[in-house]
Amino acid sequence: MSIDIYVRWTVERRPRKGWLDMRVTKAQAEQNRAHIVATASRLFRERGYDGVGVAELMAAAGFTHGGFYKHFRSKADLMAEASASGLSQTAARAEGRDPAEFVELYVSREHRDGRGDGCTIAALSGDAARQPADIKTEFAAGIEKLLTALQAQSDTPGDADPRATRTMVIDMLAHSVGAVMLSRACPEGSPLADEILDVCREEILASLTLGNVDGSEAGGPEA
Repeated sequence: MSIDIYVRWTVERRPRKGWLDMRVTKAQAEQNRAHIVATASRLFRERGYDGVGVAELMAAAGFTHGGFYKHFRSKADLMAEASASGLSQTAARAEGRDPAEFVELYVSREHRDGRGDGCTIAALSGDAARQPADIKTEFAAGIEKLLTALQAQSDTPGDADPRATRTMVIDMLAHSVGAVMLSRACPEGSPLADEILDVCREEILASLTLGNVDGSEAGGPEA
């Protein structure tokens, strides 16, 4: 009789232990998913969307190929989520930096050579243009977030036309992204690759300085 009681007590406790295990497993699954997204974001920036397959991506993250579909319905879903993650990182890095500081860091050899850790816009805009609408939507949202971060550091009190500031920031970003993309298209170590960065950086910074001078002169008589 005492044995039967002991067995019942053991069986009754097992579901509770299992419930606690499930909570830990769910938390770990969320961490695993975030790790896969971060790994994919880096690899996509390095090789492009078509340059790395699901099996290789999962191996790089430390998981088996079969585990992929526990987290994502398709590679396209992961592409969209990884793009959104990378774009958010770029916007976060721009926060608190004025346009000139942003250009110095962005239009640089360090950024050009560090593709996997660099800006998703410069690394994947060409690929994104050939992808489905959901990925383009992520890029549009990410670019807008970056523009907002840059414009926040560019606005000055008393601006008569906020649109002028936005126009300047769009122009600056487009030139900066284009400079990095052109430089990367050249052979590694090519003098032209460095020349493109140097010329574009100087011209962009000069245009920012000119814009600030013009803006001050325009506001002078009204002050």
